[in-house]
Amino acid sequence: MNSEQNRLEEAREKKVAWKKWGPYLSERQWGTVREDYSEGGDAWNYFTHDQARSRAYRWGEDGIAGVSDDQQRLCFALALWNGKDPILKERLFGLTNSEGNHGEDVKEYYFYLDSTPTHSYMKYLYKYPQAAYPYDDLVAKNRSRSKEEMEYELLDTGVFNDDRYFDVFVEYAKDGAEDVLAKITVVNRGPDAAELHLLPTLWFRNDWRTWIAPSSRAAAKPNLRQIDSAPGSSVVAVTDPQLGEFVFSCDGDVPLLFTENDTNFDRLLPGHPNESPYVKDGIHNFVVTGNQGAVNPEKKGTKVSAHYRLTVGAGQSATVRVRLTAQTEIARRAKKKSVEASFGAGFDKIIAARLREADEFYSSVIPPSISPDAASVMRQAIAGMLWSKQFYFFDGDQWLSEHDANPLHAGSRDCRNRDWFHMVNKDIISMPDKWEYPWYAAWDLAFHTLALSIVDPDFAKSQMELMLRGYYLHPNGQMPAYEWNFSDVNPPVHAFATLFLHRTEQALRGEADVDFLKSAFNKLLLNFTWWVNRKDRFGKNVFEGGFLGLDNIGIFDRSAPLPTGGHLEQADGTAWMALFSQNMMELALELAGHDRSYEDMVGKFAGHFAFIASAMNRPGKDGMWDEEDGFYYDLLRLPDGSSTRLKVRSMVGLLPLCATTVIEKWQRDRMPRAMEQIWQRLERMPELREAAHATGPGHYGEAERGIVALVNEDRLRRILTKMLDENEFLSPCGIRSLSRFHKDHPYTMQVQGQEFRVDYLPAESNTGMFGGNSNWRGPVWMPVNIMIIRALQNYYLYYGDNFKIECPTGSGKMMNLFEVSKEIADRLSRIFLRNEDGKRPVYGGTEKLQNDPNWRDYILFFEYFHGDNGAGLGANHQTGWTGLVAKTIQLYGLLDPKQMLEGGKLAAFKKGA
Repeated sequence: MNSEQNRLEEAREKKVAWKKWGPYLSERQWGTVREDYSEGGDAWNYFTHDQARSRAYRWGEDGIAGVSDDQQRLCFALALWNGKDPILKERLFGLTNSEGNHGEDVKEYYFYLDSTPTHSYMKYLYKYPQAAYPYDDLVAKNRSRSKEEMEYELLDTGVFNDDRYFDVFVEYAKDGAEDVLAKITVVNRGPDAAELHLLPTLWFRNDWRTWIAPSSRAAAKPNLRQIDSAPGSSVVAVTDPQLGEFVFSCDGDVPLLFTENDTNFDRLLPGHPNESPYVKDGIHNFVVTGNQGAVNPEKKGTKVSAHYRLTVGAGQSATVRVRLTAQTEIARRAKKKSVEASFGAGFDKIIAARLREADEFYSSVIPPSISPDAASVMRQAIAGMLWSKQFYFFDGDQWLSEHDANPLHAGSRDCRNRDWFHMVNKDIISMPDKWEYPWYAAWDLAFHTLALSIVDPDFAKSQMELMLRGYYLHPNGQMPAYEWNFSDVNPPVHAFATLFLHRTEQALRGEADVDFLKSAFNKLLLNFTWWVNRKDRFGKNVFEGGFLGLDNIGIFDRSAPLPTGGHLEQADGTAWMALFSQNMMELALELAGHDRSYEDMVGKFAGHFAFIASAMNRPGKDGMWDEEDGFYYDLLRLPDGSSTRLKVRSMVGLLPLCATTVIEKWQRDRMPRAMEQIWQRLERMPELREAAHATGPGHYGEAERGIVALVNEDRLRRILTKMLDENEFLSPCGIRSLSRFHKDHPYTMQVQGQEFRVDYLPAESNTGMFGGNSNWRGPVWMPVNIMIIRALQNYYLYYGDNFKIECPTGSGKMMNLFEVSKEIADRLSRIFLRNEDGKRPVYGGTEKLQNDPNWRDYILFFEYFHGDNGAGLGANHQTGWTGLVAKTIQLYGLLDPKQMLEGGKLAAFKKGA
C-alpha cells in the first residue's frame, strides 16, 4: 500500500481528516440561482461579474486555484494584477448566457494538472496575459455574432501575441491533515521583463450578517490579524469559533493588506453608506487605484492578501511560498519536538515528497500497457474530476423565506424551486464544471462517480448517498435535477451507478457494503415509484420525462407544452425505465444473498421490465419501433388519440439498446425461487416473453448466461448497422447524438403554419432551446457513449464470438461486440490523444493549443465534441462526465475479450480495472 492509499485508509477507518481541506471553492458564484434575489429570477443579471469584487456572497465563495475547508468557512485563492488591467484579477471572467452567441462561456485559460484523492498534492495552471484583459472586447464581439458563427475567444483578441503572458503554476501539498503548503511559481513566457503583483489571499465566507437566519449565522465573527514573526516571514493569526485557530505564514517580509469581506454599498448602492471603510474590494482599491485608505492600518479584518511585487525576466521564473497550519498541528509537533521552520529547504522537500507519492499512487491505477500520452490524459482527466469538487450550500427553507416564497408562510409568492423547501444542501459535491455549471446535476453526478471510483470509491459512494438523502430527495421520491429547476427530470441512472460502485468496492475490498446497498435500494425504490406514478401518464408502461438531459434533441422542446397538443411517449424515457428496472432487479439479487426479504423484489422488477418491453415493442403503428426504418422513435400522441412517430434518427432511438443486462448462472443459482416465479410469469404471458430478447431455458448464451434486453438479435443488427455507419452515427471520435443522415435529409413538421425542423448540426446549436448553450443534434457526448459501450459488453458476454457485425458498416471488417465496444472507446480516447500529425482533435484548429510546447500537453475536457472532427465544444472544464474517458482508457488497458468471457460481468471490476 502506497502513501496515498494509506491516507485514504486512514480517512476511511480512522476518520483522519485528510479530505477536510481541498479545492472546494467555486470558480463562479456570481450569476448563480442561489445568489439571485431578483423579482423575475434573472440570475445572470442580478449578480454580475462586475459586482462580484464589491458584493459579499450569501451562499458560497469563488476564486482562482482556490481551496477551503469542507464547510467553506475559510478560503484561500490567488489574486493577480499585471499593472494594466482595470480590476484586480480575483476570479475567472466569462460571458453570461445573453452575452455569448452560444450561451455562457468562461473566457480564460486554466488547467487542472494534478491531484490525489485526499488532495495531499494538487497542481493548477493559470495563464495570465501581460496586456490589459479585454473584458469589453470579448462581450461586444461575442454578443454581435450569430449562433451560426464561431465564438470569439481570448486567444483571438491578441493578448497572448508574442507570448506576452505569465504561466502561474500553483502547487499544494499537505504535511498533515491541517497543514497546507502552497508554492506559486510564476514563469514569464514573454520576450521582455514584466511586473506582476501576486496576492495570495485568505478570507472568511461572510456568514455573520444579522439578516442571515440564526441556524446559518455564525455565533461570533471570525477574524484575521497580523502577529509578530521571525525576520523573513509575515504571519497572520486566524481565529474562527468553529474552525479553531490557524496560522497563515507568508515567506518573506511581505506587506499584508487587510479588509473585510463585506459589501461596498457606496459603490453598488450610492446613498447606502458602508458600516466600515474596509470592504470586499478594499484590496483592489489599494493595489489598482492606489487608495491607501482602503485597507485597515490596524492589520486586522476578515480578508487579507500578501502583496508580492515581482519583476520576472524574459523566460525566467519567480516563486512565492505560503502556508496555512492549524494550531493543533503546531502543538502536536511541539510535543514531539519536531518543529521545523515554516519555509526553507524543508518546505520544498515536502512538496517534492507529495509529488513523488502522487506518482506512486497513479502508477498503481494507470495500466502499464498504455502509452505515456494516454497515461497523461487519464491522469489529467482524474485530476480534473478531483479539482471539480465544490462546497455547495443551499437551504431551501431559508432561501425561499428570503424571497417571500416559502409555501409554509402565509401570503408567499410563486418562485423558482418553491416545492423544494425541505432541502438543506451543505456538502462537498462533484460539479459538472465549476465555472459554467457550478451546481450539481443529478444525472451528471451519477456518471462522475464511475470515474471517481478509480481513485476514491468512498467519495464516489458518498455522492450517490447524497442524492438519496432526505435533505435532497423530495418527500415524493423525485430526485433534484439542478438549481435552475430542481423539478426538471433527469434520466434515472442512479441505480446503475449504485450497482457499478458496489461491484467496484466488492472487487477492491473483497466484500460488499450491505448497509450502503440496502439504504440506496430502499430510497431508489421511492424514486422508481415516483417515476411510475408521475411519468407514466396513463399507466401504459410508456414514459415521458421531458428533455431528459438531451436538451434540444427533439423537434419540439420536450419539456414544454407541445404545439400540436397531446403528449410524447418517449423512447429514451421508456428505455431508461427499462434499464432502471434491470438495475433494481440486480440490486435485489445482490441483497437477497444477504437478506431473503429482498427476494420478492427480484420478481417485482423483472415484471416491471417485462411490462415496459411489451409496451415499447408493441407491433404496429402504436409502437415505438419502426419496422421499415429498423429504428426506435418517440411517439407523438395527439389529443384525438391518434399517433405518429417523430422520425428523428437520434440518440433517443439508440438508448433502447442500452437497456441490456446479462444475468450470470451463479446469480440465478443463488435465487431459484425468484427465477422460477419469473419463468412461470413468462409461460403464463407469452406476449411478455416475445416482446423482449429471448432468454431462459433453451435460450442461454455463453457460459449459460441469460440476458434481459429490450432489443432482440434481429433488431440489434439493424440498429447497429445504422449506429456503425460513418455516414450516420459513427464519427471518427465516437457515436454522434444525431445521425449525419439529417445533414441532407432534415426532419421537418408543419404545425399551424409554423415549421419545426431538426438538422444535423455537428458543432453548436442554432437555436435558443434550453439556453442554447449545448447541442444534442450531432456532437459526440461521453455519457451516452459509455452506456452504449456497457450494452455492447453485456451483449458480448451473452453472444461471445457467435455475433459479429461489420464495423464500420460497409468496410468489410467483421468484429465481435467486444471489439466494437473497444473501437468506440478508442475513438473517444482519440479525441484527446495526439494523432499521427501530432495534433489532438479536441483542440481543432487552435494553433496555440496544438503546437505550442507550453500549451499542447495540457488537456481541456469539454462538454461535448464536434460530430465530424472531435473538436471540443460547450463548457471547456466539464471534466465531470467527460472524465469518463479515464475509465475507458483504464478498462481497455487491462481487459481483453478472453478475460471478459472467462470472468463474466465481474471482469470489468477486477482490482485495477
